[in-house]
Amino acid sequence: MTQRKAVSLISGGLDSMLATKVVMEQGIHVEGINFYTGFCVEGHTHAIRKQDQNKQKRNNSLWVAEQLGIKLHIIDIIEEYKSVVINPKHGYGSNLNPCLDCKVFMVTKAREWIEENGFDFIITGEVIGQRPMSQRRDTMRVVSRDSGIEDRLLRPLCAKLMQPTLPEREGWVDRDKLYDFNGRGRKPQMALARRLGIEDYAQPAGGCCFLTDESYSHKLADLWQARGSKEYELDDIMLLKVGRHLRPRPSFKLIVAREEGESNFLLGYRKSYTHLFTVSHGGPLVLVDGQAGEDDLQLAARIAARFSQGRDADQVEVALVENGEERRILVQPLPAAELPQEWYL
Repeated sequence: MTQRKAVSLISGGLDSMLATKVVMEQGIHVEGINFYTGFCVEGHTHAIRKQDQNKQKRNNSLWVAEQLGIKLHIIDIIEEYKSVVINPKHGYGSNLNPCLDCKVFMVTKAREWIEENGFDFIITGEVIGQRPMSQRRDTMRVVSRDSGIEDRLLRPLCAKLMQPTLPEREGWVDRDKLYDFNGRGRKPQMALARRLGIEDYAQPAGGCCFLTDESYSHKLADLWQARGSKEYELDDIMLLKVGRHLRPRPSFKLIVAREEGESNFLLGYRKSYTHLFTVSHGGPLVLVDGQAGEDDLQLAARIAARFSQGRDADQVEVALVENGEERRILVQPLPAAELPQEWYL
């Protein structure tokens, strides 16, 4: 008999790990696929800040693949994915997360991949009722239909609550060995993990998308509004993950490092942005994003001084680097009363 082959969408969370393991135990050859959008929480963010130094610094998708002993294909979709973020057909979730369009897009890309590589079906870790936008019974049918995969999409963790798929009807997998999980609770998944001998895994809720984060989405919306366009580059979305973001005036905003690690990261962008740092006292690196006149730069310098160790000093010397030329200015740190909460993004 021909061994059937499947590709599993590996997010790095527990659900996709379990779904993959369940199918592998039925003798199916499984390989993983992970799509890189640029919006994932994992990666450099845990390595930058001291407060995150105890967090595991691993790519969970790669780690899951290693634990399962399968090959993982990481595919960069940053450019293609922009259309999903900018103009989602099914709209956004509670923040700027285009969850349903995202799932359709990724399953579509996975379908194209299996057709090019001679694989038979796709596996996902979806569970009915787990996500309010993309994992309802009706929207899961939308994913199967709009991606063109139809019944070659197997969801092992909730398969018994759905119509049998092609792999089940053809006997490639035994439906009786699949599951009927539903809802947002994670106890069934955690119990299954114990039965399968899986003890270490990412937080059970999984998910790693910054677009579901309210604070990040607010910063992205502000970026779009300030530029008058929803276009973005990878550097834009990376910078939104780091530092304090303040918009004192509509024409510009400041990105203020919160600690040494963030200052070191922002140094990589110093040639692309006007930037400031305090000279007379220890303090953060500050990037100026937008159009800032001389009065704006004076305000930026006072804000930089406010976040430095000289916040209580009468004057602070600040270095201002604009178009590659550095000059020094003396400023009075901005008082806390003149730094309104509305400036914080």
